Amino acid sequence: MDKRFILNLSGASLLVAAQFAIGSAAAAPSSPRRLASAQTSIELEAGVHAPRLLSLGWRGGSQWLNQSADKLPDHIITDHGDQPVVWHLNAALSRSNPKEIAFVYDADAPRLRLTWWWRARAARGPLEHGISILNRASESVWLPLQPSLRYAWRIDSARTLNRFWVEKGAGTPSDVGTHRDALAEGDKWTGTSSSYAHPAEGQPREIIPYLLIERTDGDHVGWYLGIEFSGRVRITLARSPGMLSGDAGLNPDPGPYRTRLVPGGSFEAPTVLLGAFRGDADDAGNELRPWVRVVLNNPATLRNPGYPLLTNNSWGSGMAVDEALAQRMILDSRALGLEMFDLDAGWFRAVGDWHADPAKFPHGLASLADFAHQAGLRFGLWVDWAQAGVSTAPGALNVYDRKVRDWLIADPPPDWQHSEPFKGITIDLGVPAAHDWAAAETERLVSENHLDLLEHDGYLVAQGSARAGHPAAPPNATTLRQYEDAGFQWIDASNTTDVSYHATRAYYDIQERLRRQHPGLLLEICNDGGRMVDFGSAAHGDYFSITDTYDPLSNRRAFFDASHVLPPAMLESYVEQWPTPNLDAFRYMLRSGMMGWFTLMLDSGRWTPEQHAAARAEFDLYKAALRPLIRAADLYHVGDRPGGVHWDGIEYFSPASGRGVLYAFRGIDREQPSHHFVLRGLAADHSYRIRFHDRGAHSDYVASGAELLRSGVEVQLAEPLTSELVFISAIRADRSAR
Repeated sequence: MDKRFILNLSGASLLVAAQFAIGSAAAAPSSPRRLASAQTSIELEAGVHAPRLLSLGWRGGSQWLNQSADKLPDHIITDHGDQPVVWHLNAALSRSNPKEIAFVYDADAPRLRLTWWWRARAARGPLEHGISILNRASESVWLPLQPSLRYAWRIDSARTLNRFWVEKGAGTPSDVGTHRDALAEGDKWTGTSSSYAHPAEGQPREIIPYLLIERTDGDHVGWYLGIEFSGRVRITLARSPGMLSGDAGLNPDPGPYRTRLVPGGSFEAPTVLLGAFRGDADDAGNELRPWVRVVLNNPATLRNPGYPLLTNNSWGSGMAVDEALAQRMILDSRALGLEMFDLDAGWFRAVGDWHADPAKFPHGLASLADFAHQAGLRFGLWVDWAQAGVSTAPGALNVYDRKVRDWLIADPPPDWQHSEPFKGITIDLGVPAAHDWAAAETERLVSENHLDLLEHDGYLVAQGSARAGHPAAPPNATTLRQYEDAGFQWIDASNTTDVSYHATRAYYDIQERLRRQHPGLLLEICNDGGRMVDFGSAAHGDYFSITDTYDPLSNRRAFFDASHVLPPAMLESYVEQWPTPNLDAFRYMLRSGMMGWFTLMLDSGRWTPEQHAAARAEFDLYKAALRPLIRAADLYHVGDRPGGVHWDGIEYFSPASGRGVLYAFRGIDREQPSHHFVLRGLAADHSYRIRFHDRGAHSDYVASGAELLRSGVEVQLAEPLTSELVFISAIRADRSAR
């Protein structure tokens, strides 16, 4: 763990003004209050009827001034129309301490209580903000949409700004992926994210819910925000004369959005993170990623020095996997130095019937897990546990079972018999009985099968439901549409976002229960590969698949994009079979998936002895030299986004250890045998030893930090579609680093 990010409550790293005066519930506006981390500083004000974010800035530097108070819900929805709501500051319940500022507002008719809070959970990095609304009345009420964050920054029309955002890898990364666009007056932008990124043709791709704004003139400062939620959310942005405005939170479309608050129930707007930075997107990322590790990631996972694990996944053999093949792959994994075997789809009796197929696995999965453990490997299992099918076996989730049918997002079509090998009809986890079944079923799968990893896949968090009796809002019957796409049954309706909201909250609870019950368990978020990559997932899983396309270029593209905002140890690349006419091409294939979490997804038993030896050497190098940097070093995108034609590269460098590595990849252009990579993160007044791994010790040389920051390091590769690892180490006065 990076000790720079441990909260120091006794110091001045977090500054908050004096406590609220305890007095009557009704209060006058408060004086501005300040909350800060080492980089980000905000000022807040509690108005009589609404709170306000006054300013955001780089601590001790430039400020972004907000022009309006937050807008709290001004009405509730009833069968007889809208009922106005008036809020009043409750100073007695409002609070301020070294980690949090919270303003509390009450409404009398109906009796509601709203808490508007900001938190600093680490000494460095962004701050967090959320809104909760409690129903203190004796009857249910319907709330309209409440964005998590609104902003309206005053901005000089002469300022030049860029907006920066990244797409999800989803089915396959696009040709762009990472966007850095000029932001001119009149520009408007909306980015959306959900738990299943399946864009219609011609529609914008889903984003990792993150937006960064940078000034490109003056002192080059900016701000960024992210949403810590895996349901349907959006971020908006508009620049008008003198103003930069927008919001972040739940996606109101399709609408109109409403959510039910039962007596004693509460609504929690998705938490947002907000940070300030100086420099560029990589500088912001090198503050944000360590914050994600410390604040959102699972501490038990981070304590394992072997994280991220080298994994072998059975999907290279598809649904044909059986006990004999799995055992052979486990033994080969041990010989290669891999650390976990993950049994993918093909092991179960049927969709919704998550028990081992006795014809394929006559001794059951626990026996196979024990076999892996005896070989020194961890054992993982793929499950699409929110899908129901047509199996009538005991314990199966059958769509025609009366109890199960009520959990589904919709009734199956007439005479429905699905043909997909691992997709059925999704249950709505927001239904308490469905949630309880899923919690018990996932716990059974882990305990019964001796799992070290549970990987979930498929369309897990429901989006839209045809049901009127579920906790989420009922659909508008006139706009409801049920159809099939990509093997799934889909519902498009007015309640889509509210269904997603409740299902996401239930999914988070299931993941949290598994962690409590099995503290050493790893949780992989696959979700059809790269479709659920977000900050909420980062808080409820240990790593995620970043794309559903596994060739070297797609892996590097997806990694390039997602690594701007998320810890690289969480970013899993599956490496599939790819043409490798020689060992240099073979290493290029492996290294394209070795910048974060590496998972092999092919039958390594078909490799030649030379390939087997080369792979073992690469995996040994990963464990000894690459993994420590992937876990904790700063990351820089020192090349263009991978396009397959020209060179691309990623640099890791740790100022604390004085060590780093450059991953360099050559494209197909035969006219580019060499390339200069300008390095970052080094100290200009230090000297560094540069070592080319593949070329051997005779190629080592020493250069000054100033030279490497200015002119970079030249990498030469004789053939296209090959790679090199360039190791960097500071030469210290005491010769402790070599």
